[in-house]
Amino acid sequence: MIVTTPLTASRRSTLLLFGAIVVTVLAWASAFVVIRGAAVSFHPGSLAFGRLLVGTAALALMFAGRRWVRPNRREWVLILVYGIGWFGAYNVALNTAETTLDAGTTAMIVSIGPILIAVGGAVVLREPMSRWRVIGVAAAFLGVVLIGISAGAGFGDGIGVIWCLVAAVTFAAGVIAQKPLLRRLPSGQLTLMGCAIGMIATVPFSGQLVADVAAAPVAATLGVVYLGVVPTALAFTTWGYALGRMPASQLGISTYVVPPITIVLGLVAFSEVPAPLALVGGIVCLAGVAVSRRTTRARTAATAVPASPRNLPQ
Repeated sequence: MIVTTPLTASRRSTLLLFGAIVVTVLAWASAFVVIRGAAVSFHPGSLAFGRLLVGTAALALMFAGRRWVRPNRREWVLILVYGIGWFGAYNVALNTAETTLDAGTTAMIVSIGPILIAVGGAVVLREPMSRWRVIGVAAAFLGVVLIGISAGAGFGDGIGVIWCLVAAVTFAAGVIAQKPLLRRLPSGQLTLMGCAIGMIATVPFSGQLVADVAAAPVAATLGVVYLGVVPTALAFTTWGYALGRMPASQLGISTYVVPPITIVLGLVAFSEVPAPLALVGGIVCLAGVAVSRRTTRARTAATAVPASPRNLPQ
């Protein structure tokens, strides 16, 4: 018989948290590649509605029969911001931006989101903003800028930039609204509610989705299904799990790993060879994420005390 001690339970929780972050980052990185392929056959709005429709169905199956907590009035306001903003507006804005801007430019501008999360986390959520976290944010953003420059990023007619900024703002607003909700509401329930609200907000594009599916090749339609199941249902669930266990600003910085991974996936899917500067940018992104995590390590070391049953993690 294997006895689970508090220490091993804490280690298991750490591994689960790390795994949730990895799944989220990989899934969201793959979404950029799949969106680029599906956007040829689907209108930005219909692509968002189709993705959220599939995502809502998948989440309903995943969390059927789970405990349900009734939100209060204040929580409903935050849930609406979370669902309409991050699931609805973000997806439409991101899809629209990618029709006028290349992937490098889109990723670079949307990556303003984690900076907004860091600032919003400090101002709204009262999360501490340490020196290392500020340095990590700046370094990671610099890495994204290098990736965008390496891709020959241009700003086109300016409309795409506006849509990217909308995506960045709604991403940040969604995270800041989601964080306090996780204090009382189950993560799975919250993800399902947010996705369903986003789907309802994009219902006006349902007619366009029917027309697009009728004309789209099977591969593009399967891409929409993939976006709903993996980057939406699965990744938003793992994101919610991680967000309930660490500061929003620190988790937001982890998304800076997405652009470098997207480059690798683009190489595999489209035979795109990344420029040397893009590889440098990817290394800088990873370094920024690592630096931002020094806060936790330093604080843990400073507060370490001799182990006793009372001081072991619960």
